[in-house]
Amino acid sequence: MLAKACCQLHSLDLQHSMVESTAVVSFLEEAGSRMRKLWLTYSSQTTAILGGSCCPQLQVLEVSTGINRNSIPLQLPVEALQKGCPQLQVLRLLNLMWLPKPLGRGVAPGPGFPSLEELCLASSTCNFVSNEVLGRLLHGSPNLRLLDLRGCARITPAGLQDLPCRELEQLHLGLYGTSDRLTLAKEGSPLLTQKWCHTLRELDLSGQGFSEKDLEQALAAFLSTPGGSHPALCSLNLRGTRVTPSTVSSVISSCPGLLYLNLESCRCLPRGLKRAYRGLEEVQWCLEQLLTSPLPS
Repeated sequence: MLAKACCQLHSLDLQHSMVESTAVVSFLEEAGSRMRKLWLTYSSQTTAILGGSCCPQLQVLEVSTGINRNSIPLQLPVEALQKGCPQLQVLRLLNLMWLPKPLGRGVAPGPGFPSLEELCLASSTCNFVSNEVLGRLLHGSPNLRLLDLRGCARITPAGLQDLPCRELEQLHLGLYGTSDRLTLAKEGSPLLTQKWCHTLRELDLSGQGFSEKDLEQALAAFLSTPGGSHPALCSLNLRGTRVTPSTVSSVISSCPGLLYLNLESCRCLPRGLKRAYRGLEEVQWCLEQLLTSPLPS
C-alpha cells in the first residue's frame, strides 16, 4: 500500500522501527526499482531482505544494530547484493556481527560494487572481517574514497594493498580494545602509506601493533609526494601506538595542513605530550615541544 500511495518515495529510514520484515520485503519488491537510500536495523530477516532486494538505483545502504548488538551473525549475501544494487555508492554495516554468505561450489565471484565510494564496517567488538571478505566486497570498487575498518583486527596491510582503489582519502583502522586476544601485525604499515600518501586526508592507526621502525618508514612516505606538492593529510590518529618523537616531528614538519593529531597513550613519547592536538596552533606547539624536549628514558 505504501509503495502505491507514495509513488515518488525514493528514501526510506526504518531504523529502530517495528515494521515487520515481510512488509519490507513486499515493499521492496514493488518499489525497489526507484529506491535510492535505505536505512535498516538488524533483524532475523535482514539476510532475506538484502538477498531478495533488486534496487538498481540504490546509492546508500546502512544496516545497524538496535539497542542490543546482534548475537546471531548476519549472513551477508555479498554477491546477491552486488547484482541487485549495482549503483551502490555508500555501504555501512555499523557495529554488526556478520559473515559473508558462503559461495556455493562453482559460483562465480560477484560483479563487485563499481560505483562504491564509502565502505564502513566499524565495530566496537571483535568481528569476522578478513582480507578475503574485504576482497569479495571491494574487488570491483576502484573509486573508493572512504574505508572505515575500525575494530576489524583481522585485516592486514597486505590485504589492503591488494585493493583496486588508488585514491583513498580516508582510512580508519583504529582498534579500541577489540584485539586483546589477537596477535597484531608488527610490520606492514608502509604498504598503506606508500600506496595512498598522495591522496590520504585522514589516517587512523590507533591501537595497532606496528613497531617503532615500521611506523617510521610508513610516515616517511609523507615526506615526499608526487610533483613535490604538500601531502593532503589533515588528520592523524596514532593513539596507543609505538610512534617515536622523531617520527612525529617529521610528519608534522612535512604535513603543513595537519589539523588533528592524537598521541594519547603513546608509550615512546614524553609524558606531557601524550594528548590529542586540535587545530594548527596546537599541532605546531607539539612540534616545538618535541624538538626541545629530552628523549624519554
